[in-house]
Amino acid sequence: MHGLAGKSVLVTGGGSGIGRAAALLLGEGGCRLLIADLSQDAADRVCAEVIDNGGEARAFRADVGSEGDVRAMVDAAVSAFGGLQGAVNAAGVPQVGKPLHDVDIEEWDRCHRVNLRGLFLCNKYEVAAMLAGNGGSIVNIASTAASVGFPNGAEYCASKAGVMGLVRGGAIDYATKGIRINAVLPGGTLTPMLKGAMANDPGLEPALAAVHPMNRFGQPREIAAAVRFLISDEASFVTGAAYAVDGGHTCI
Repeated sequence: MHGLAGKSVLVTGGGSGIGRAAALLLGEGGCRLLIADLSQDAADRVCAEVIDNGGEARAFRADVGSEGDVRAMVDAAVSAFGGLQGAVNAAGVPQVGKPLHDVDIEEWDRCHRVNLRGLFLCNKYEVAAMLAGNGGSIVNIASTAASVGFPNGAEYCASKAGVMGLVRGGAIDYATKGIRINAVLPGGTLTPMLKGAMANDPGLEPALAAVHPMNRFGQPREIAAAVRFLISDEASFVTGAAYAVDGGHTCI
């Protein structure tokens, strides 16, 4: 894909799921990667996978809900590669699997600390690094839950809807400054996070399966393909967009 080779790209949540798949695809395309995850071991493993496939990558441990961690993470990418041209913000936590009135304040706060505050902090410092360079592309992983609701996930839906507000507002702020900000909205995707959520909430799997007209869940690499496009120069006229990769979920 045109315009990937040599780009320095930061991937959060890169130790598993969609983040891992995005890191592997971008590495195949010649991007130089800083792979960040809350788990150092997971980041190290994916970093090794990228290198084994002929790519260039470094691992970094970061909690995206911590401003200090996010600042250090972005600084590490800039220091390693001389700048930042791309970012994939895939770190997130799932719904707790309760109806709204049963969600504890602590559960609400944890969800929003990672899914929304974390996205804000990442975008804030990634944009600053890109402004200091020659622009770049930021891809935020949202969810079809940004557009539609589903049972026992109100706090998660709210966090992902907030991500889309951040994307649209940020895209306008930097549209003339060479920085593109977009979102990918995956449908049900067979990541470790979704598998864990379905294990904790027996009603979630049939509820999700019923709303995908393609009658299957997505694979992380299918979501990562949209991420790769948005990072690449092929998407040079795309900003503020919400790309649904969802097997038709939002068509219903």
